[in-house]
Amino acid sequence: MDKGDLLICGATMVLPGETIIGDLRISGGKISEIAPNGGLKSNENELFVDGTGLHLLPGAIDPQVHFRDPGQPEKEDLASGSAAAVSGGITSFLDMPNNNPAITTLDGMMTKLETASKKCINNYGFFIGATEDNVEELQKAVGKPDTPVAIPGICGIKIFMGASTGTLLVSDRGALRNIFENTAGLIAVHAEDEDRMNERFKAYQDRTDMEAHALWRDDITALLATQTAVEMAKATGHRLHVLHLTSGLEADWLSDVCQSPSSAVESPIITTEVLPQHLTYDETDVHERGTRLKMNPPIRFAIDKEKLWQRLHDGTIICIATDHAPHTLEAKKLGFPKAPSGMPGVETSLPVMLTHASDGICTIEDVVNWMSTNVAECYQMIGKGKLEEGYDGDIVLVDMSSKTTVKDEFTWTKVGWSPYAGKELVGWPVLTVVDGIPVFERNQLTGPKGKILVGSGTVGKPILMGPWK
Repeated sequence: MDKGDLLICGATMVLPGETIIGDLRISGGKISEIAPNGGLKSNENELFVDGTGLHLLPGAIDPQVHFRDPGQPEKEDLASGSAAAVSGGITSFLDMPNNNPAITTLDGMMTKLETASKKCINNYGFFIGATEDNVEELQKAVGKPDTPVAIPGICGIKIFMGASTGTLLVSDRGALRNIFENTAGLIAVHAEDEDRMNERFKAYQDRTDMEAHALWRDDITALLATQTAVEMAKATGHRLHVLHLTSGLEADWLSDVCQSPSSAVESPIITTEVLPQHLTYDETDVHERGTRLKMNPPIRFAIDKEKLWQRLHDGTIICIATDHAPHTLEAKKLGFPKAPSGMPGVETSLPVMLTHASDGICTIEDVVNWMSTNVAECYQMIGKGKLEEGYDGDIVLVDMSSKTTVKDEFTWTKVGWSPYAGKELVGWPVLTVVDGIPVFERNQLTGPKGKILVGSGTVGKPILMGPWK
């Protein structure tokens, strides 16, 4: 088989604008032919895949993961995180900078890109972390307002407006304004107000029930920081993305603010995302599952979950991420408030969302938009997010007809557990393809965990993204 040459026949293809049974060919790593209703003949030295009964989707793109590399290999590294991602149909990811040490310089970014080239089996991009005094390094990575740059694999600036995990924090308004005024690129914010969190913690620090977490880091704490970030973006004209939206209060407030990256308007483009766990779980689940569901910002209440779905459907929220942030079960057993915040997510995000589609809450086409097309548009990714001729051969075949129950022992993440353990899901990837090369398969022979088909560093490359002024 020639590298990156593949023909899939008879699959239900989710194309831009229509879903239809047909054939798709990848040549040299690019989608070269799409034949609605089929009819493509297999070429010599081309891998043939029978897609009958399966859905063919563009590979999912996860725009927020924490693969813990460098510094915390007992939790994850780029090799294990990448393997876990392809097992979930994720062909590209964007990784966060709160490592040990934190990635706050261009040299650190280039080292991380080099590590990824040796370990990953899908496509990768990285955020540079903002501090209160590293604007010059941010400029090296993404440019200045009048001279934006786009380095392959560098997707933007990450600002922690409230403390989460790691050492990165920018809460001073003057420092925030300096970053927004003097950098180009996309700024992504973890929006929680640090002062309000510190003040409110006094009332909850002696509680040991997980319900206290959402009460401590309440929706107003999130809203205040989101409002500050939007204020900065509007004052400076800076591209802004609000990460992991959790509250109905924020979602309603942002409904008049957020705009699609393709909107032809003069005001700054402001977008936001939501996580599958905030669309799936609420306070009842937090009570039952405990610190496995502890994360920042927290999983909130049923009324918030309902509002997030509403704002996802009306376009206020445009994409889905996982915030994959693994911690060991040993650490999670410390209870509230000591247990670290974060959970694995890349292996289950696509099946979770496709299960919601199977249940009628959304459509498969919605999931493709939220997890592929809109993500690529949000970050100006080149050649990603669609089944379209000329686009990269990053695809996933999923089975919508069979159900599998999530079990900890089926996971690829180093920490070996899933927050969805015990849930029955459909839409599991049976074949994940990156640049036309199969990297993962799941079938009767492999069992539900599946099998990685390639060696570390053999497939995948830094994602190409256009510059944001």
